[in-house]
Amino acid sequence: MNTMETNQANEKDNQLWHTAKKRAGFKWSLTMYILVNAFLVGVWAFSEDSSYFWPIWCMLGWGLGLMIQYFKAYHKTGFFSIDKEYEKLKKEHNS
Repeated sequence: MNTMETNQANEKDNQLWHTAKKRAGFKWSLTMYILVNAFLVGVWAFSEDSSYFWPIWCMLGWGLGLMIQYFKAYHKTGFFSIDKEYEKLKKEHNS
């Protein structure tokens, strides 16, 4: 393997490592989301005035952030991907 191939392999390895860290981070965040919100629902359920479901605000706010984290970790080439658009244009040009 020459130097250029080695550099490309190292770059791919670094990208995979970065993706793996994002996915592991998402799984940790999801676990904390479930545990903390289950606790908050428990506090709400055992409170004297449980008519207003206030934990929903924590669930919605944190859930939105969690959803963004999920898409960054698992759908790297999303709707606004430059690479995806380049490949689409390349296919159109070669047709």
